[in-house]
Amino acid sequence: MSLLADPATLAVLIVAVILLGMAKGGLAGVGALATPLVALVLPPATAAALLLPILIVQDVISVWSFRQTWDGWIIAWMLPGAAIGVAAGWYYAERVNEAQLMAALGAITLAFGLYRLWIERGQRVPAASQSPGWVGTIFGAVTGLTSQIAHAGGPPFQMWVTPRKLPHLVFIGTSSILFAIINWMKVPAYLALGAFPHEVVVAALLLMPLAIVSTLLTVRWLKRMDPARFYGIIYGLMVLLGAKLFWDGVSG
Repeated sequence: MSLLADPATLAVLIVAVILLGMAKGGLAGVGALATPLVALVLPPATAAALLLPILIVQDVISVWSFRQTWDGWIIAWMLPGAAIGVAAGWYYAERVNEAQLMAALGAITLAFGLYRLWIERGQRVPAASQSPGWVGTIFGAVTGLTSQIAHAGGPPFQMWVTPRKLPHLVFIGTSSILFAIINWMKVPAYLALGAFPHEVVVAALLLMPLAIVSTLLTVRWLKRMDPARFYGIIYGLMVLLGAKLFWDGVSG
């Protein structure tokens, strides 16, 4: 029986794919809601496996759209840590308490988003962060770990990169390339765990058109956005996302 045969499951998957499209189009972080949402109607492992091929297809669109605006220094520092985080998530997959991890990530994300909204209130423009690259490697490890476990690597990435005040298209392009690489890093682990049975692959393929359209529409919107509004939107989304992840973690 198809995973999409149940109307409630189909509705949840449609919302999740749109969230991922928004994330891949440039609203980094909101995609972290997708796996917990789908886990309401499917087993968590199946939810994560179903979304991974969709993420990879959306990565192609995102990377192509922002291929001329990205920061190689940030990627170079975060990627080694991300590889360690992905490997740790794979190795400790059966021992990690996902609810506790998401609750902690949610609390930190919520606090960070509120802090940034406070210090930038009234259109204040604080100095861009100049934290050293090794700090990015640490955040990269957390990004890889949470991405491997629940496709929730956006918030740790944002915590290190948003204070650097990159031009908004450079921020999006950097996120696009980093997460495209991370998602391919995750494939061997999912294959080793046998996470892609026939019904999961078929459901992912049927959802691909929506995944592509939602990503393209978000890319088009963000390329036309006033750069001054971008980070305010990102911090607001971090507050909402952090609260949701924290609530799901402590209640689940």
